Order: sequence, then C-alpha cells, then structure tokens
Amino acid sequence: MKRLLLASALTLVISQSIFANEEVVPEQSRFESLSKLTKVIGTVEKYYVDDIKLQEIVDKALKGLMQELDAHSSYLDKKASKEMSVQTQGEFGGLGITVGMRDGALTVISPIDDTPAFKAGIKPLDIILKIDNTSSINMTLDEAVTLMRGNPQTDITLTVVRKGEVKPLEIKMKRDIIKIQSVFAKTIENTDLLYLRVSSFDAKVTEDLEKAILANKNIKGYILDLRNNPGGLLSQAIGAVNLFVDNGIIVSQKGKNPDDEEKFEASVSKTKTKLPLVVLVNEGSASASEIVSGSLQDHKRAVIIGEKTFGKGSVQAVLPIENDRSENIKLTIAKYYLPSGRTIQATGVTPDVIVNSGKVTQDDEDKFKIKEADLKKHLEGELEKVADVKKEDKIVEDENKKVITSEDVLGDNQLNTSIAILKSLIIMNKWFLK
Repeated sequence: MKRLLLASALTLVISQSIFANEEVVPEQSRFESLSKLTKVIGTVEKYYVDDIKLQEIVDKALKGLMQELDAHSSYLDKKASKEMSVQTQGEFGGLGITVGMRDGALTVISPIDDTPAFKAGIKPLDIILKIDNTSSINMTLDEAVTLMRGNPQTDITLTVVRKGEVKPLEIKMKRDIIKIQSVFAKTIENTDLLYLRVSSFDAKVTEDLEKAILANKNIKGYILDLRNNPGGLLSQAIGAVNLFVDNGIIVSQKGKNPDDEEKFEASVSKTKTKLPLVVLVNEGSASASEIVSGSLQDHKRAVIIGEKTFGKGSVQAVLPIENDRSENIKLTIAKYYLPSGRTIQATGVTPDVIVNSGKVTQDDEDKFKIKEADLKKHLEGELEKVADVKKEDKIVEDENKKVITSEDVLGDNQLNTSIAILKSLIIMNKWFLK
C-alpha cells in the first residue's frame, strides 16, 4: 500500500511538471533538488572505490546533513538512539563534563563540581584533541559524548589544548557514577551575605534555592554563583529568576514559525526576595545559567560579575524518523531570547563588571587566538606535540563547607569583587529606602 501511495505521489508530481505553470514552480524545484540527491547517492553506490552498501551511504549523507546545520543537530541511527534511551534511564559511568562545539572544535563548556573531570583539572574552554587514542577532529558531538561515557572505574585519557600551555596536556582519570548536588548555600565569614552556588539546573534547583533563601532570614544580600554551570532544565532557570523578579518576561522561545513563539513570565506569588543581588559567571556558564544571568541583567535586578559566558542559546528536540523511534534526529528548533529581545546564541552574556579569575597576560591571549579557518589545521599540528604532561595540582574546594572563610575569599578574585560590589549595593539600597 505504501509503495502504491508513493507511486501515486510521484505520478502526481511528474504530471504537474509536464503541465508546469507559475503555481507549481516551487514544487518542481523541490522535486529537482530531491532528484539531485538521489542521483548523487546512486553515483556513489556505483562508482566509489570501496564496497559500500546503500544504507551506509544514506546514513553518512544524513550525518553530514545534520552536522552541517549546526553543532547541536545530529542524526541518531539505531545504535545512537538506543544509547540515548539508556542514558535517560538509570545510572551510567561518565566524567562529569559538559562539552560543545565551538568553531568546529570539541570544547569543554565546564566540568561539574566534584566529578572525575573536575578533580582531574579539566577547565572551561579546554579543546579536547583526543579521547584515549581517537582524534576528535571531524567527530560529532554525540560521537564524542558516547566515547567519553563507559563503565564506572574504567580508565580514560583526554588530550587537551589549553590556553597558555605550550604542548597539549594528557589528563588521565577514571569514569564514575555521576551524582550531582546542584545547590550549595553558605554564609560568608564576617558578613551578613549569603553565597548561593548552583552547579547545574536539575529538577530541584528552584526548590533548594527557595529553601536556602527562607532559611536565612537575617541576610542583607545574595551572591548567586553560576560559574562553570553548563545549564540544564529551562523550567528551573525560569523558576530561579522568578525567586528574584516579580513581573515581566523572563525568557522567550522562538522557532521558525513566528506563531510558535512562547513567552515565560514572572509571577509575584513566586518571588521570595527583593534584597540586593550579584551574579557570578564565567566562560563555563552556558545555556540555562545564561538565561538566568541575562534575564536578571535585563530586569536590572542583579549586577553580573566575572567573564563573558559561553553562548549556548538554542533549543534541541529529538524527532523520530521511524514510528518506533528506533532512528531519530536531534534538531535545533528554536532559540532563546532574553527580555530585551537579544539572543545569547554564539554571543553569550557580557558581565556588567569584567573580572578575571586569575592573572592572564595579553601575550598569553595572543598566543591562543586562532582564526576559525585555521583551527582544524592547528589542531592537527597539535597532535604532533602530544606529550605526557602532568596535570597541574588542583585544590578541590569542599562544597560541603557551610562557611566561606576570609582566606577563601582572598583566593578568589571574582568572589572578592562580588562581595565589595554587593556591600555597596546594600548601602545604596539603605540610602534609597530612607
């Protein structure tokens, strides 16, 4: 029956082309484009030097198509679709690392706190050159993620190119079950300020933030730390903003059809505080954390401090090719827009106050500036320089500490600046309330 319907459809298209007029030109053009694709696939099958099956050719064509659209779209064959299904259920071994594609290179968005990648010293904007012995050049994002996942306690080596390093670094670690606590609330020694650290936007972030706010009644201001936060659930980003903003649009979502625009607005009933607020961000802040920081910035509800964020503001949906969902495509269907109408995709959020986390000389920056057109060539050259370089010593902050000491503050330039600015906001707030 399906074949009959297909034949009928083709007959209709051919008939339309015979009696072509101005109204059917677009359909004729569509048919010609599809015909071109069929001819190319047929030519490859007939003349390609190696024996290659038709299904393999089609799969490669689909992968290439999705990869060319953008870094986040991909074709999920039966194996990849099955793996995706497994990943959404139960536990599996991983590194605790969020990655994305930047200028065609596999790039670390951020390591997640207290995970193997974090403890090993992986940093935001590290370019992953190799996963074990496999080069990441021309690798899709999904392929890279699949390679990095595996059974807990199995060894893995990531070779990374890092700003300021002469040679690529080989960083060894063991996969582990990733269990994430997303919200940490701490007081700051000798202050009446509350430090709220959000490592990722999982299903309980809004609830946990609300509990922390309500449990600390004598606080005069908040520091919301979103550094190295790779994002998460949109609903939790909206909920987090709503704790501090009582009206107006928080974020909107726009796709191909203007009629499909969806706006998410604040509700005064969900707002828990109007006290002064500063937000910390850096290059590892992405997606949901950019929505939170950007929205609070647009509402002039917080002062944003730190470094420009990653710039991931697109929405992906998994759409089935087959009815049984054995094969799928992951497709970018929309972009997020902040209250002012700006998008964070590829541009990120620029802080109100730029503060570097450490000492970075201009020379080091210049060494790492590579034109997009030369990036692939550069990375191929880096493969020749791979050496077993020991990772730098890293002191892992104990997130379970309830108090941030003066010593901790002195070791964190961005946090130190945030405290100073927040204290100024509190003084100004008192002055305006008089």
